[in-house]
Amino acid sequence: MPWDLDDLARYERWLASRRGAYALAQEFRLLESLISAWPRRGRTLLEIGCGPGVFLEFFHHAGYDVTGLDKSPVMAHAARKRLGHRAEVNLGDCEALPYEDNQFDVAALLTVLEFVPDPEAALREAVRVARSAVIVGYLNRWSFYRLCAGKGSIVRRGEWFTPLGMHALARKVTGHAPAAHASVLPGPPWTWRPGFPLWGLGRMALPLPVGAYCGAVLDLTLDAPLTGLPARAFAQPS
Repeated sequence: MPWDLDDLARYERWLASRRGAYALAQEFRLLESLISAWPRRGRTLLEIGCGPGVFLEFFHHAGYDVTGLDKSPVMAHAARKRLGHRAEVNLGDCEALPYEDNQFDVAALLTVLEFVPDPEAALREAVRVARSAVIVGYLNRWSFYRLCAGKGSIVRRGEWFTPLGMHALARKVTGHAPAAHASVLPGPPWTWRPGFPLWGLGRMALPLPVGAYCGAVLDLTLDAPLTGLPARAFAQPS
């Protein structure tokens, strides 16, 4: 079911809170670490399930020509209001994207697969429309945050992934495990703040998917595996 005005209001209150703003900054830090070596100027990126456009704006500032899509008219309107002329935002279903094969350089699914009826179908569609890579951001079932999230929280609606589950899904759809997998926010929510006693813990972009929020890169430039030989190293999207 598409998210409504109440959902948008709750999400914006979370972002405006001290803890929410801190968590968002670390999620940005994680994404920047994943795309830091990639060429971006003149490259196109589609964010599928863009919500009110917070991450779409991040990718725009990172240098991409961005397009957003969301099933919710409320979220799509909020994204258009936030981005204005800087992005095209469309209504559509992530399991049946209204785009051509390989239309974008990169596609992003950020905290989306947890909330769709068929995550595999949504990921296959993202792979279909992207030429070089798909970025997946997801909530980690094996995290302190999962244990602490309240029953009334929006994120409780979703089916959180385990890192092993994400690896399995990536292999099923692309034939490869994620080329990169990292995380932020390893501690419980009370550690999501600067200063004493855990300086910097929440700010660490860890090279292992152990934090509350994980990021995985699916490299679409790799050939489908035909033998038991190791796949070649991750190539930058071109």
